Amino acid sequence: MATEKMLQFVTVPRLMPEKRSSADRAGDFHEIYAEYAATKATEQASRCSQCGVPYCQSHCPLHNNIPDWLRLTAEGRLQEAYEISQATNTFPEICGRICPQDRLCEGNCVIEQSGHGTVTIGAVEKYLTDTAWENGWVQPIQPAAERAESVGIIGGGPGGLAAADVLRRAGVQVTIYDRNDRAGGLLTYGIPGFKLEKDVVVQRIEQLEQGGVTFRLNCDVGIDIAFQDIRAAHDAVLIATGVYASRDLTAPGSGADGIVRAIDYLTASNRKGFGDDVPEFDDGTLNAEGKRVVVIGGGDTAMDCVRTAVRQGATSVKCLYRRDRANMPGSQREVANAEEEGVEFVWLSAPKGFSGNPVTGVLTQKMRLGAPDVSGRQSPEVIAGSDYTEEADLVIKALGFSPENLPETWNQPDLPVSNWGTVLADFRTHKTSMPGVYACGDIQRGASLVVWAIRDGREAAEAMLKEFNNRAAVAAE
Repeated sequence: MATEKMLQFVTVPRLMPEKRSSADRAGDFHEIYAEYAATKATEQASRCSQCGVPYCQSHCPLHNNIPDWLRLTAEGRLQEAYEISQATNTFPEICGRICPQDRLCEGNCVIEQSGHGTVTIGAVEKYLTDTAWENGWVQPIQPAAERAESVGIIGGGPGGLAAADVLRRAGVQVTIYDRNDRAGGLLTYGIPGFKLEKDVVVQRIEQLEQGGVTFRLNCDVGIDIAFQDIRAAHDAVLIATGVYASRDLTAPGSGADGIVRAIDYLTASNRKGFGDDVPEFDDGTLNAEGKRVVVIGGGDTAMDCVRTAVRQGATSVKCLYRRDRANMPGSQREVANAEEEGVEFVWLSAPKGFSGNPVTGVLTQKMRLGAPDVSGRQSPEVIAGSDYTEEADLVIKALGFSPENLPETWNQPDLPVSNWGTVLADFRTHKTSMPGVYACGDIQRGASLVVWAIRDGREAAEAMLKEFNNRAAVAAE
């Protein structure tokens, strides 16, 4: 009987939740997709082919048991479906919203390869967890027994929060140190509300706090507290700071007023959404209203910037990217959403310099794709004599992020880092060469996806628990 509810992809077409019109959504920062109705979630889940080798699961960094919770959803067993989803994913409601499913689970769906359109995995995942919160199925964290061991986590982003969740469920005492006034990292201050409304993040942070996690906010390690003091206070330390050093441009005129970093621009916008006092927004420095905006970059951060600028009332928004559409690193779904909202993409274009102070234009050079580089991607080459100027009142640099210099900032010359500044740690246990010190997320692997940070945080927590158990067993002998 259960099998009859599945394999419906031949007769049931793929259907995403209703999307608000571009004119409607461009005026606010609310999420753009509506929630599935229960019947539609059940119907769309029934399209899963229940294939013997689930590529959706193997291509998910968390290896979520997607076929099983799709089957349970199709059968109307929503609470069980949620519990299976939550078993491997600390924040399924967040991943359902912001994961690039087109590059991960949905992009590897077997029925997509056969031309029937992928199962809408992300939308069903979001529906399941939102339904769980609404119905009280999300249980408070209640350890079976408290443990004496304590862990200090530096950074309250997705990796640190995921580790805290696993550790608290095991009874470990957990303190999160974060330099911001709210936890969440990029979930709170980097990702705009139209992709991830902030109450979704806040409810998980509150769950952790109510479950016994201690948050020390406005606490900048190296300034407000020494790294060695955190080590002395805990049995283990997890470095989960993320990467916040923005890659820069050295082109002539790049220091002009009106040329800003993406992280500053997005943080200001999100703070305004919280109702904070943001002088740099109020004086127009980090506000796109009434301006011709040019965003430089082709990743998901660039997509966040262009779509934020639309909502702030920019007169025009353009995105310069040095490769073509097929080779951009950002989500194709996000590109399509941006185009619907009026963003113009200027492919195969790169900045050569800037005019004016405050900035009035971006001197742009046209590119073509040449021979592949070491990664296999075609390298962009300048087309001689193709220079022209894109007019701009606000230029946002969304060129990616690099690690901050932690050994210097924290006065820890022995902290092992790579040539790129990432913390060197084992990719299975996340242990560094410093006793009791672990690392996870972007500060270990470089700028990456939220779902990878969640996986790293969970793995690091499991490794710590194993280490604590081994110590206890030795002490008991």
